[in-house]
Amino acid sequence: MQKKAIVLLSGGLDSITVLAIAKKQGFLCYALSFDYGQRHNAELIAATQIASDYQVEDHKIIKLGLGSIGGSALTDTHIAVPETPQEGIPVTYVPARNTIFLACALGWAEVLNLRDIFIGVNAVDYSGYPDCRPEFIRAFQQLANLATKAGVEGERFLIHTPLIALSKAEIIKRGVELGVEYKRTVSCYAADEKGRACGGCDACRLRKSGFAHAGIPDPTRYQMGSG
Repeated sequence: MQKKAIVLLSGGLDSITVLAIAKKQGFLCYALSFDYGQRHNAELIAATQIASDYQVEDHKIIKLGLGSIGGSALTDTHIAVPETPQEGIPVTYVPARNTIFLACALGWAEVLNLRDIFIGVNAVDYSGYPDCRPEFIRAFQQLANLATKAGVEGERFLIHTPLIALSKAEIIKRGVELGVEYKRTVSCYAADEKGRACGGCDACRLRKSGFAHAGIPDPTRYQMGSG
């Protein structure tokens, strides 16, 4: 029987690479995206196209509305997306986002009777978010195997994080090896309605630096006067 997995798919550079890796490893993939109240829907449009391109078994977009609790520049329009690096955990951190995303993936995994979940967290070239660290993933995996019917009955869940110890350049090189077309992705925190990147936010800086260090032309579409 072919292996099955849920892949968290944001529409960004990391998540498309994770999807390509899961497919390469022989998994039948189910893609899961979230409309959580983010500033723009360009990344969800990208995720939908990517899911179609990779012929996933199913693609769900779950509406969460994390903007109702606020606390992040990605969900509160009155909090500006910073254009310079910040000390500590930046204002673009969305409280409990990956915990909620993984919990939804875990629930769907039980419904689909599968035990593998892929997420594109990274703890090397990242913005310092606490829910991207290896210790968080280990803790969530332990929770998954304690808090579910499947786990109690001895079916072990595995949270796959193939990018967690890679630099952005290494991620890009791996994706290129797998034939990933990064021009389809949206990583920017402040993309416009056409999915064009601002060029100045933390996500844009990490992405641009990754392509530069990988020695690969940056296919990102930038807004006029940026890039």
